[in-house]
Parts: sequence; structure tokens; C-alpha cells
Amino acid sequence: MKKIDLACIIDDDPVHIFVTTDELEKTKMFDTITSYKNGKEAFEALKAIHESKEQLPDLILLDLNMPIWDGWDFLDEFTQLDIEEKIVILIITSSNNPEDILKAKNYDEVQNFVVKPVTADLIMDELKNYQ
Repeated sequence: MKKIDLACIIDDDPVHIFVTTDELEKTKMFDTITSYKNGKEAFEALKAIHESKEQLPDLILLDLNMPIWDGWDFLDEFTQLDIEEKIVILIITSSNNPEDILKAKNYDEVQNFVVKPVTADLIMDELKNYQ
């Protein structure tokens, strides 16, 4: 499995960001890990990166329940960008609501719906097909 240049965590909970970052680092698969505290902040940053032709994340770990813009707001806007690169998006949330799981399936860009917490093993399983 090839090393991944950039992973992005979008979550408003600093504890979750810390734990998830630690689990990502355990995999030794990521050169850089960034984080954003809500969907709007993430969208604006990633849109600017895309427009400046810089490298977008290879992996986005997206929480659903956040202030300002939630995960759905982020997905609605982010999926409208004309991005050619493959980006693995995992919804990582405390929600186990069946409606959220079904809604996530409406987004081709979402690879999986995972209930927190994230583990290194889970990340490795999700990235098996990433090349």
C-alpha cells in the first residue's frame, strides 16, 4: 500500500481530532495530517487549495454533527467542485442513525460510514483499495 501525502480531519471536537490524529500516525501511512473545526472552514480552505492547483487531501475523515456547517453541508458544497483526483471520504461520526447511513449512500464520494472512534486498523482496512 502506498504512502498517503495528506489526510484531513473535519471535526469540531478537539479530543476526537487528537485521538484520530494519533491513530492515523500509528499507521505510518500519512506524511501530513490537517484538521478543520467545521465544514465551512474546511470547504473554504480546500476550495482555495483546489483553485490554486495545490494538492488536496487523499483522505478526508468527516464528522456529521458540527456547528456552522455540518458534514452534510460540507459534502453538498465539496462534491460540486470539479475535482479529478480520487479522494477517499469516510464519514466518522457518533451518529448511528439509520437515516444518516442511508443519506451517506447518496454521495458517490463517500466510501464508508463509521461510528467513532477511529482506529489504526480501521483506517488500514479502508485504505486497502487505495492506489
